[in-house]
Amino acid sequence: MAEAEFLVAGLGNPGPQYENTLHNLGFHTVNLLARRTQTRLSRFECRALVGVAGLGGKRVLLAEPQTYMNLSGESVNGLVSKYGFAPERVVLVYDDLDLPWGAIRVRPDGSAGGHHGVEDVIRRLGTTSFARVRMGIHPGHEVRDGAKFVLAQMKGGQKKELDSFVGLAADAVESIIAGGVDKAMAAFNRRAPGARKEEQ
Repeated sequence: MAEAEFLVAGLGNPGPQYENTLHNLGFHTVNLLARRTQTRLSRFECRALVGVAGLGGKRVLLAEPQTYMNLSGESVNGLVSKYGFAPERVVLVYDDLDLPWGAIRVRPDGSAGGHHGVEDVIRRLGTTSFARVRMGIHPGHEVRDGAKFVLAQMKGGQKKELDSFVGLAADAVESIIAGGVDKAMAAFNRRAPGARKEEQ
């Protein structure tokens, strides 16, 4: 495990009741990366399910924190500390209510944008300098209760588009690993109509 060069952590909530919620897109992406590389996420370390994959020509530790979303930093920081990953070798994948459904945005750093799981990762790591793949979930109309919205089951149309959306996010992660954040940004950061705000 010590020779893994990157940590890719997908955020979500454990348990079957959360499996098809918007808040679990990070889990879906890491699961797809595991399937692509025939990697089993079977080891439980630092309160996360983990497995080592060959990705983009590098050895990568794939992780799904099992702490529940708002405590994700406990698991991510545990893995970073245990295996000595520099922050710039961490890639976080998560849903983002500030981007429209289906949009992908790659960033090298930045604020949490109100995402409590990311807030906890930033707080525990003590830095914002880690890459992230943001997966847009905004429905295009006003969302009055964000917490309720992200924990709702995906609708039929979203389920139909889920495979291609998650596939795009997985491609973005592979691009970061293989060629760096700048190249991934150039390839995946298309201006998304309806985006509410840019992450600072």
